[in-house]
Amino acid sequence: MASPLTQHDIDREIAGRHGGQGDHPARDYAPYRSSVLRHPKQPLVSVRDPEAAELTGPVFGVTDVTVLDCDLTVQHPGQPLGERITVRGRVLDRAGRPIRGQLVEIWQANASGRYRHRRDDHPAPLDPNFTGAGRCLTDDDGRYAFTTIKPGAYPWRNHVNAWRPAHIHFSLFGTAFAQRLVTQMYFPGDPLFPYDPILQSVTDPVARDRLVASYDHGLSVPEWSLGYSWDIVLDGPAATWTEETR
Repeated sequence: MASPLTQHDIDREIAGRHGGQGDHPARDYAPYRSSVLRHPKQPLVSVRDPEAAELTGPVFGVTDVTVLDCDLTVQHPGQPLGERITVRGRVLDRAGRPIRGQLVEIWQANASGRYRHRRDDHPAPLDPNFTGAGRCLTDDDGRYAFTTIKPGAYPWRNHVNAWRPAHIHFSLFGTAFAQRLVTQMYFPGDPLFPYDPILQSVTDPVARDRLVASYDHGLSVPEWSLGYSWDIVLDGPAATWTEETR
C-alpha cells in the first residue's frame, strides 16, 4: 500500500504547477478578483524545524475521527432539508495506488446555498439541522465516503450576477497539519459552469473536467440518497487540481 501524503508530494505538486504544465491556474487570475488581492507576492518562507512548527501549530480536531463524522445528516436532532446524497471515491497517487489513512475533510453550503458562518450574509435560510462539515479517514483501499445534502448555488459578489455552482470543498491531510491540499468537487451538468471564474481559472478543459463528479446509480440507495463518485489523484498527469495558498 502507498503511504499517506508527504511533504515531498506537496512540494512536487507545487513545483509542477509552476513548471508551465498548464493544468493549474495562475495565482492572480484576473476574473477571480480576490485572487489578485490575496495571492503571495513574496517567496515562501522555509521552515527550518518542521517538527517544532507542528508542536506549536493547529491540530486536526479536539476529538478523534468517529464513524458519525462522515454522515452530515445525523449530526443534529432533526433531519436536514434538501436532496440527500452519497459521495464516495478513492484517494490515489500518480500510479493509481491507494493512499490509506488519509484524513479527508469536507465543508459546504446547505441546500439553500448558505454556509453556517458568521460572514455569510446571503439572505437564504439557515438549516438548524445542518452544519455542513464532515471528515473521515481513507481505508486500506484509499476509499472515503460521505452522506450529506446536495448544496445549493449562491451569489458571491465577484462581479454582477455572480453565482457559484453547487460544490463541496475537500481538504486532504498527510501525516501533519502542514501537509494539506484543498480542492472542490462539482456536480455534473451544472448550467453555472461557464459563468464561474473559479472553475474557469483551470484553463485546461481536461483538468477542469476532473473536478466534476459522476452520477453513479450503483451508489444510489433506494428511497434514501443519490450517489456520486469522485476520485482524487494527488499528483502526476491526471492530478486533481488543488488550490494554492493565496
